[in-house]
Amino acid sequence: MKLIERPQYLNRLKGLKDTPDIKIITGIRRAGKSELMRAFAKYIKETAPKTNLIHIDYGDLRYDNIKDYKSLFEYVEKNYKPDTQNVLMVDEVQLCDKFEIAINSFHNSRKYDVYLTGSNAFLLSSDLATLFTGRFIEIPIFPFSFEEYCNYFEIKDNYSDHLEDYLKKGGLAGSYLYKNEEDATAYIKDVYTSLVKRDLIDRYNIQDVALLDTLTEFLMDNISNITTANNIANILNKSKAKTNHVTIGNYIKYLCNAFMFYKVKRYDIRGKKYLEINDKYYLSDLSFRYSILGVRNMDYGRAYENIVAIELLRRGYEIYVGKLYQKEIDFVAMKGSEKIYIQVSDDISREQTAQRELSPLLSIKDAYPKILLANTKHTMTTMEGVKVFDIAMWLLGYES
Repeated sequence: MKLIERPQYLNRLKGLKDTPDIKIITGIRRAGKSELMRAFAKYIKETAPKTNLIHIDYGDLRYDNIKDYKSLFEYVEKNYKPDTQNVLMVDEVQLCDKFEIAINSFHNSRKYDVYLTGSNAFLLSSDLATLFTGRFIEIPIFPFSFEEYCNYFEIKDNYSDHLEDYLKKGGLAGSYLYKNEEDATAYIKDVYTSLVKRDLIDRYNIQDVALLDTLTEFLMDNISNITTANNIANILNKSKAKTNHVTIGNYIKYLCNAFMFYKVKRYDIRGKKYLEINDKYYLSDLSFRYSILGVRNMDYGRAYENIVAIELLRRGYEIYVGKLYQKEIDFVAMKGSEKIYIQVSDDISREQTAQRELSPLLSIKDAYPKILLANTKHTMTTMEGVKVFDIAMWLLGYES
């Protein structure tokens, strides 16, 4: 498989090297967690050759005899070298029974710089604090961005023309190996099935698998729409899928825990407070939607909004849906003292559409930057103080 550098994640690991925390790489299945670990191991070997690197990959049969916490502990301690730095990397750590006991012991000894990857079924964000009594840092990893997609296929021009292909192919690079579209789609479906089966049904002992599938397809079909568990339950009940808002709320939480969807809450811009009702859910990778549902109800505006949501998360922003009186701003993106208001649209070539998209942004009276992203296929312009970017160029990091 062709590999490309992912400096955003690799640099994060480089910056965390030698810190006392347990570093845990998380993300959806097939997003590239193991490849990132291998790239970081290579970096350590090249830059600090005297480091004692203990790299255990439980996907490799050579480590089949150390799949319980006591054997893991004995193996690592046996390979420990005093008077030098010891780095411990464990890939697919969930395959070791009661792994957290050994990992906590390694961390408490302060002898190892510890890095982990694992299945979402065992390393869900919500479970990390329970599993690891010591301090840990989570490094979230996402499927390929549009920029990484272009790097992989060596696309150097006509970026807007390739954005539609990216919408459908998505960022799970394993599917790129298949020349036939049907085979690539089958690969995505297999990832989806593995995620639902192993990360959700088995983990949470879900009995109503049909309901989970129906809910997942509903959320895929309604990306970027404001909704509640109660509303979804009512809609599904009308279609004869018997359920209630508690079950739906739990199932949605499970899907978000497994990084299938990302929940985005609403933010009252005027009152400067977070709202507890009516959220949006964005799909981690649009390839799931098109592989499972096909291209029915194709809405490029909502698809672009989904891509922007994931890109903002990838860039480290906290994101919210903005509410100002009766108007909605697609994203309020925050990082430290930085705040950006962002509106996303497909086509703003008509004056009426452009004004409709600009109106919510122009209603905001503070001085934070305001951006409109659309499929303009032009360089950045300014409309009434709002910066207007071609969405493909913004996704590539061009902000001028």
